[in-house]
Amino acid sequence: MKPLPNEIILRPRFQLDMVETKENLLKKFETAGYDPFLVNRLDEHVFIKFNAKNNHFWSPQLHLEIDEIDSNKCRVYGIFGPNPTLWTFFMFVHFVIATLFIILGIWAYSSASLQKPYSLQLALMSIIVIMWFVLYFFGRSGKRKGKPQMHEQYSFMMKVLNS
Repeated sequence: MKPLPNEIILRPRFQLDMVETKENLLKKFETAGYDPFLVNRLDEHVFIKFNAKNNHFWSPQLHLEIDEIDSNKCRVYGIFGPNPTLWTFFMFVHFVIATLFIILGIWAYSSASLQKPYSLQLALMSIIVIMWFVLYFFGRSGKRKGKPQMHEQYSFMMKVLNS
C-alpha cells in the first residue's frame, strides 16, 4: 500500500500491480466471502463490506476495481469509504450548507450596498462556518472509528490476492 500524502484524506486510495490474470483475481473474490465479510462483484468491481452483525454507522466499505494491463498482469485500484448512502447524505448536507452560505453572502452584500444593517447575515454566516468545522471533525472522527475495520478489510483483501 502506498503511503498517503497527508492525513486530511477522508477516502484513502491505493493501487497494486498483480502478476495474475484479471479473471483469476475476480474468481478468487467471488469464492472468498467468509464471516464477517460480505463480498459482492459487479463486472470488474469488487465490494467488501461487513455483515450486519459487525456493521456500525462508521463501518467502511472497500471498493476494488481490477483492470487488465496485459494477458497476465492486472492492476487493482482500491478505495476505502463509508457506506455510499452515508457518503451521499454527508455530501448533500455540505451542499445545503454551502448554498445557505452563498445566499447569506448575497443577502449581506445587498444589505451593505443599500446601507442597511447586515450583522444578522454575518452572524448566520459565522454559524455556518462553525457548522463546516463540526462536519469536518465529525467525518474525521468517523474515519478514526472505522480505521480498525479498514485494516481488517485490507488484510482480508491481501489474503485473497495472495492465495
